[in-house]
Amino acid sequence: MNGTNGTNGTNGTDSTDSTNGTNGTNSTNPSNRTLLLVGGLEEHLRKAKALGLKVILLQHPTKYTAAQEELADLTVQVDYTDWDEAKAVVEEVRETADFSAVVSLTEAGVDTAARLNDLYGLGGTGHEVTARIRDKWAMRRHMARIDPAAVGAALLEAREDLDGFGERYGYPFVVKPTDATASFGVFRVEGREDAERVWAEVERLRGRRTDRGTTLYTIQEFLMEEYVDGPEFSVESFSFAGRHVIVAITEKFVDESNFTELGHALPARLDDHEADAVRACVAGFLDAVGLTDGTCHTEVRVGRRGPAVIESHNRPGGDAIPDLVRGAYGIDLATLALGWPFGLVEELPDRPLPERGASTRFLVGGPGTVASVEIDEDLQERDDVLVAKVTARPGDTVRPLQDNWDRLGLVAVTAPDTTAAIESGARLIESAVRVRIAQGPTAPSLAHVAPVTSLAHVAPVTSLAHVAPVTDRTRALESTR
Repeated sequence: MNGTNGTNGTNGTDSTDSTNGTNGTNSTNPSNRTLLLVGGLEEHLRKAKALGLKVILLQHPTKYTAAQEELADLTVQVDYTDWDEAKAVVEEVRETADFSAVVSLTEAGVDTAARLNDLYGLGGTGHEVTARIRDKWAMRRHMARIDPAAVGAALLEAREDLDGFGERYGYPFVVKPTDATASFGVFRVEGREDAERVWAEVERLRGRRTDRGTTLYTIQEFLMEEYVDGPEFSVESFSFAGRHVIVAITEKFVDESNFTELGHALPARLDDHEADAVRACVAGFLDAVGLTDGTCHTEVRVGRRGPAVIESHNRPGGDAIPDLVRGAYGIDLATLALGWPFGLVEELPDRPLPERGASTRFLVGGPGTVASVEIDEDLQERDDVLVAKVTARPGDTVRPLQDNWDRLGLVAVTAPDTTAAIESGARLIESAVRVRIAQGPTAPSLAHVAPVTSLAHVAPVTSLAHVAPVTDRTRALESTR
């Protein structure tokens, strides 16, 4: 399986000057290269060890593997989403095993990592900033105080709130959990007649886990927010002591009925003017929320009035997007995140340049029951394949596509350019992956590649000339008022 390494992220540079080397605001003790990693995968541990770090792994019992324990210097199992429990365990660990930095690369771990940074004064991203980013309602309230034209939003607490929001902001609008991921529980309210359906779904989901066991949070609150009609992008960034580098802009292909993500491709096929506007929007947002260091994954839509931040997460994106970045730019976001607190990686240039295109394509099908799964043995050995995996297993129930967890697998590839990567990923799924789905008395059907819509089919953006100043350039989205 291929993937340009570039462990310090210095491939794909341009001639733009950048400050280099020192870790600005970071207060890590240079003599102590011990990292406390909250959650994470085996690959994160391997990359930390390759940097020469000692690693204390704080792992959730449901995510623990023997391989992780073998890689880490010390592994402690604890429900790290419970702050009181995690704090008590870490205080005990610190009596015999000191650490000088805390990092999490997982959604469920960033909150505890931030609290530990505050508790021990370690200089990493603190809880105030982390909560402002990952709590979608907190983020909307914060941005509204900065920008009067920011996206309209309100908590959904009662059935009549849906009608009131629609009357104020118009239709369609979006309802989603305040702290979920993977398009889980996201609804598009088309009109007043749609409110009963959406309210019933909200009531059904409250108190539930956010997926089939991957995310460790329980859904509680829902948010209503304005809808922006335009193409969607995700932006991978890395901040170096307040200097925000927009590493990559990724095209997102989304089912507009339920916001399930059907594909990703980078670098996004935008002209320079459009790409600059997206970069300025995200950099302004990071300034506004107070993030100064580390990786961030920010989702943006480009409406008729320009780019609008939809949501953000101070950890790498999912869906193999970090693999796409590595394959196209030669930049390893996880290695940067693990090494930056210790000054072990160099800063990136202001504007990294891609060497290739890359894309993630997804396998979908159903409804029915998975009858069989076949993958060509040589698929993962191809030089152009970054990741190839099928999550469906024989006997699994295949639901109609409602969120990202209903997808059945993915293939992520590189190619000479973005369009070629999109096409190559689709061909490989259709030729090398066969998932048969039983659907009653009829013959099983084959799962297929999720269709995507090219930006060429999206109405052109007509007003991107204005990039707002720092206090206003985070303008959220096209208002329907």
